Amino acid sequence: MLILGIETSCDETAAAVIENGRTIRSNIISSQVLVHAEYGGVVPEVASRQHLATVVKVVRQALRDAETSAGQLDGIAATCGPGLVGPLLVGLEMGKSLAYAIGKPVVGVNHLRGHLAAVYLDHPQNPPPPPFPHIALLVSGGHTSLFRVEGQASTTLLGATRDDAAGEAFDKVAKLLGLGYPGGVVIDRLAADGDPHALRFPRALPGREDLDFSFSGLKTAVATWLASQGRPPEDELADFCASFQAAVVDVLVRKARRALAREGLRDLVVCGGVAANRGLRQALAAAANEDRFTLYVPTSKLCTDNAAMIALAGTWAIQRGERGTLDLSVDPGLPLA
Repeated sequence: MLILGIETSCDETAAAVIENGRTIRSNIISSQVLVHAEYGGVVPEVASRQHLATVVKVVRQALRDAETSAGQLDGIAATCGPGLVGPLLVGLEMGKSLAYAIGKPVVGVNHLRGHLAAVYLDHPQNPPPPPFPHIALLVSGGHTSLFRVEGQASTTLLGATRDDAAGEAFDKVAKLLGLGYPGGVVIDRLAADGDPHALRFPRALPGREDLDFSFSGLKTAVATWLASQGRPPEDELADFCASFQAAVVDVLVRKARRALAREGLRDLVVCGGVAANRGLRQALAAAANEDRFTLYVPTSKLCTDNAAMIALAGTWAIQRGERGTLDLSVDPGLPLA
């Protein structure tokens, strides 16, 4: 069973082919980082135009790398939300048009469902896939949530950010520091050589026992510190980044451990772009060793936005008998129902 996935929810144009719901035959990602870097963030209209210019090339390359043709596909999956409405429309309309042309089914895939599925894709470092049910920490530039995952299409939201996502906080702080875009990767690299105890930044919602997150206060605390103290000199920048990153990571790890304990589960999946953060991975690995739970994290390429995860979630949807129609549309605020 060959399924083509198309992902255009933000600033990456991606296409992938997976076989039998496990093996990645191709996974092409065309990044727009250089295009948006001069603006310090993603400009939706610019992103839409870039997707239009590259989506056909990316799909063709995915088919070539998979050594297959469009006519040999068994179905097409395209992200339909959440995300930026213009970019979403480009990918979904491409998927619908191709599916109509070859007479194969098309399904719209929730972007978050794709992230939750990524850990089930085949790659050399993969342990056996996590069992159901398990806890999933989905942490990215637009989302920070904890889910109880009962099955391929069954999830319960346990907690979510009340304001900014963790990835957004990374990028905004990096911008305040003049580290460029995307800044989360730069902060992670600098933090590796810094002292996380050099500065004490606030941890959000310290007195609450819920599973919600908040990062706007931390972002404000960093901005206030920089306004009064100025940008740290180069020899202190690593300590600053390590201290900020520790404030984010501590909260993520604490809430994930709490979710596992409350739900009585021993398996944790961490997904989304921030799951590629080395500081977070190390802290979660230490927590897993201490609490004796099993940690599952996709490879870095499968953490960030990609089409292989969309193809897998689409495979599951098609196997369940789901089918999209030509009036299938996008929803930029699509919930994970």
